[in-house]
Amino acid sequence: MYNKSNISEKRAIKVLLSTFVFIFILWVLKIIESVLNIEFYPAGIYPRKLSGITGIITSPLIHSDYSHLISNTGTLFILMFTLFYSYKKSALYVTIIIWIVTGLFVWAVGRQSYHIGSSGILYGYLSYLFFLGIFRKEVKAIAISLLVTFLYGGLVWGILPTKPEISFESHLGGFLVGLFCAIVFRNFDEYELKYEWEDEN
Repeated sequence: MYNKSNISEKRAIKVLLSTFVFIFILWVLKIIESVLNIEFYPAGIYPRKLSGITGIITSPLIHSDYSHLISNTGTLFILMFTLFYSYKKSALYVTIIIWIVTGLFVWAVGRQSYHIGSSGILYGYLSYLFFLGIFRKEVKAIAISLLVTFLYGGLVWGILPTKPEISFESHLGGFLVGLFCAIVFRNFDEYELKYEWEDEN
């Protein structure tokens, strides 16, 4: 027998576990770095140097210290879960594009230093979820957009060069790529024409 609520619950659990695994990997890498007393920052993005281009893949997995990782963990967890649960068709494509294109942006225009951390992806998710509500004009999308604005609207100042030790280039790149993805994928996921609370049963 078809049960929409059971399917939604199973998908929520699956997405929750997948999100947890990604965050867990970030923490394991940081713990390994600390325990072995080594530094992973050379695997970050170093702009306009051929040796630094591999950081496009590895830099989001590396954080400068535990406070850096902690500051990203909660927000990234919530935004990643929201994206993959709410927009299951576009989520993986959006993640890959944000990951790669944001990295390329930083490599092309960033300051001459190592850029590390998952905040570029975080800002990409933030931007995507916000602008999708504007473009789709759908109840669910608008609700997510408003929630993201209420919870994390203050993060928008991170796209400005306020602190020299923070890679605002990653924030700005992620934000712009998230906007681009929202334009491209605005109609990719099905529109919810009827919601569970509308079912008579």
